[in-house]
Formats: sequence, structure tokens, C-alpha cells
Amino acid sequence: MSILDLFEKGGPVVWVLAGYSVIALGIALDRFVLLFLAQKPPSDINEALSSEYLDYSNSPEAYVARSMLEAVDEGVTDLDRVASRAGTQEVVRMERGLRTMAFMGNTAPLLGLLGTIVGMIKAFMVIELAGGKVDAQALAGGIWEAMITTGVGLAVSLPTLFLLHFLEGIVDRRAHSIKRLASIIIERRQKHNARILEDASRHIEEVV
Repeated sequence: MSILDLFEKGGPVVWVLAGYSVIALGIALDRFVLLFLAQKPPSDINEALSSEYLDYSNSPEAYVARSMLEAVDEGVTDLDRVASRAGTQEVVRMERGLRTMAFMGNTAPLLGLLGTIVGMIKAFMVIELAGGKVDAQALAGGIWEAMITTGVGLAVSLPTLFLLHFLEGIVDRRAHSIKRLASIIIERRQKHNARILEDASRHIEEVV
């Protein structure tokens, strides 16, 4: 059976499922480009916080780190809020389109099943109109044609859900990386403030 025969026998449902597959593939490719071209931060934390990395990297981690360091320069003390806001914004950006993929992956089998049921109804209506005298071969042909949509629905759903699971895993790892880098920045800032207070206290004691 050729592709054209598949679309002809499957009817409108197959066309809808074909649209599902094109949209899901487009989203997956877009997310792959975003997540794989975004440079991961160096394993060494000092390099990850260096200007050489932060000034030129387009990674989510670099964006959050830049936002936090800019907030420090502006005198903002609540770095937790800055990290949460910037981190949430980057996670939402990384997850864009994944909800649509999940919808398509979950509904494609149901849409295929709907097409099969409609096809079976038509096949049995033909039997009824023929007074029950229908050739078994013709009946079998009508049934397998009706089941085309179920097969296509599963063929669209499985790869879509696989890609979705893979991309969600990448997003989770990058989100964890963002939290790790943000916590290190906050910890270093707290130690820096503590040293300033200690030096100030020591200076006051010397003056007194």
C-alpha cells in the first residue's frame, strides 16, 4: 500500500494525524536546537561564573547567573527571589511546546480509535443495507481499512511520547543545573557579606 492509498483509505482522521506528526516533529526539532546549542556551564564553578562564560553564553544557566550578579551590583539583597524569577522564566522557555506534544501524543491513539469505530460503523451499515448477505472477503477488507486509523494513531503517538520523555529529561537536568548554580552564587554572597560584617566588627573593636 502506498502513502497515497493510506491517506485515501484512512480518510480525514489520517490527515489530522499526519498534521499531528508534522507539528510534533517541528516542536521536537526546535527544542533540540535550543537545548543542545545552549552551551552547558563548565564543570568548574569558577569558570562557570567567569566573565568569559557569562558574557558570551546563551545557556539558561548563564542567563540566571547574569540576572543574579546584576542584581548584586544594583544592591538587591533578596537573591532567592531573583533566582526564582529568572529560573522560572528559563524553565518556561525550555518547556515551550512540550505541553502541545503531550496533548498530541496522548490524543493520537484516541483519534485513531475514533476513526476505526466510524469505519466499523460504516462497514456494518453496508451489511445491514445488503440484508446481511455480504462477501466475507469484502467484509474483511472493510474492517482492515477501518483499523488503519488506529495503526496510524499509534505510529504517531509512540515516537511523540518518546521524544517528549527525552526532552523533559533534558529540561529537568538543565533546571537542576540552574538551581545548583544559583545556590552557589547565593552561598558565596552570604559568605562575602559575613566577611564584611566580621571585618567591620573587628575595625570597631580596634577603634574602641
